[in-house]
Amino acid sequence: MAAPRAAETHPGYIGAGPPTYDAEPTALPVADAERLEEVVADTVLDGARYGAYTLRAASTRGDSARYRGEPRRDALLTARFGSGTAALVLVAVASGARAAEGTHLAAADACRWIGGAVGRSHARLSEDIRAGRRGELKSGLHRLTDRSLGKLRAAAAEMGVAPEEYTAGLRCLLLSADPRCRTRVFFGVGPGGLFRLRDGAWQDIEPEVPRPESVAGEPVVGYGSPRSDVPSETPDGDRLTMDLGIPTPPTPYVEAPAPAPAEPFRFRASVARPGDTLLLCGPGLAEPMRGEPDLAAELAGRWAGGEPPGLAGFLADATLRVKGYADDRTAVAVWEA
Repeated sequence: MAAPRAAETHPGYIGAGPPTYDAEPTALPVADAERLEEVVADTVLDGARYGAYTLRAASTRGDSARYRGEPRRDALLTARFGSGTAALVLVAVASGARAAEGTHLAAADACRWIGGAVGRSHARLSEDIRAGRRGELKSGLHRLTDRSLGKLRAAAAEMGVAPEEYTAGLRCLLLSADPRCRTRVFFGVGPGGLFRLRDGAWQDIEPEVPRPESVAGEPVVGYGSPRSDVPSETPDGDRLTMDLGIPTPPTPYVEAPAPAPAEPFRFRASVARPGDTLLLCGPGLAEPMRGEPDLAAELAGRWAGGEPPGLAGFLADATLRVKGYADDRTAVAVWEA
């Protein structure tokens, strides 16, 4: 029987002292009576259970934005396409640029556009995930991501602003509803984090983007030409995706060529083990996860070896405050039965 969660010992913050700002929202963002569809809630929370996994997702305004009356710049989309074992779950996290005004709208657009693109191709994507076709997945998802972010650049041009003033990082998970499928697919661009809690310890499994000299010289794992001495999977059991560097014909994922990519594309398809917890997060949580060991240790202690938290418990966990980190917090966690 799994150990119960010690909710009564939940601290309000990590570290020797409390953060600078109040723990609860202070000021609401200014609203335009003619554009109320652009109002963003302080917090969104969602969850589901399919097959062998339990999903929890939360996004909330950071302490600084709550104090200043600014909107949440992070956007979160959870969506299921299809039904039965062929169903596909998408979770998209987008983070608007810090310095630009209105990037919360860019983040929402990025989530909506990638959601539409994945939804229109969900049958093929679901089939490829269950069949383990990593090459096809990487190529197709790269094109869908470039196409979605290309719409942001086009929107910026229509508004007469520079592309960097209307943009967002975009990071996604694709999860099959088939209980026999343990493949978990991550893809996207921009800052954030991808972590795995295995055997009580966190692993930072963020895919690396190759340096130009790496792909120009000797092949590296996951990029360049195939090599006979490269293993097909890591010691942890993660199968490696090999990009052969060969131009591929158009795929059924999109009908037209994608725009040139603005940022490096990241992709990882790994096989989950029972007891794993996968954490995808925006930069507001990825930075303290990497910079404050006490936060990572606290979450590992709460999430390892027990039942997944309920929605309220997950929100409390994901928003543990740390002095010096006041950005929006967005977290998506997947518990493997």
